[in-house]
Amino acid sequence: MESLLGRSSGVEEAIAGPLPQARAEVDADAEFEALYRGCRDEVFAYVAGLLRDRAAAEDVTALAFERAYRRRRSFNPKRGSRRAWLFGIARNAALDELRRRQRGAALAAEPVDQEGVDVGEAAEVAIRRAALRRAIGALGPRDRELVALKFFAGLSNAEIARVIGVSETNAGTRLHRVVERLRRSCDEAA
Repeated sequence: MESLLGRSSGVEEAIAGPLPQARAEVDADAEFEALYRGCRDEVFAYVAGLLRDRAAAEDVTALAFERAYRRRRSFNPKRGSRRAWLFGIARNAALDELRRRQRGAALAAEPVDQEGVDVGEAAEVAIRRAALRRAIGALGPRDRELVALKFFAGLSNAEIARVIGVSETNAGTRLHRVVERLRRSCDEAA
C-alpha cells in the first residue's frame, strides 16, 4: 500500500510542474530576456556616448549583458530598478574599457539624411552638430557620462542617481549644470 502512495505522490509532483527552484530559474531567464529586449539600444547608445567608438561600444555592450546575465539572480529590487542595475553594469564595463585604452577616441560621424533637406538647412544643422560635438568633447569624463546617461540612454534622474551613486537631487543639479555649459558653448560657437 505504501508503495502505491509513494508512486502516486511522485506522479502528482510530476504533474504539478517544475520544482520552485526550476521555476525561479525560468522566471529569471524571462525577466532577463525582457530586460535585454527593452534596454539593448539604450545601453548601446550610452556606452557609445562614453567610449565614442562604435566598434568598442558593441563589444562593451555585449560584455555588459554577459555580466548581467551571469549575475541576474543577484539582482536586489531594494537597491533600485533592473534598468538602473543594468546601466551600472554597463557603466563599469565602459569604464574598464576606457581604463584599458587610456586614450580618447573621436566621435563617430553621424549619417546625414540627404533626402528632404535643403542645402541651407543641412549646412545649419551640420554647424550646430559640429558645435555640439566640440562642446561635448570639451566636457570632462564625468560630465560626458551624465550626458550619455540622460540623452543617449534616456534614463530618468532617479535612475542616473542609482547608476552613479549619488542622490537624485545631486544628479539633477549636476545634469542641469552640464546642460547649461553645453548651451553656453554652443551659443558662443554660433
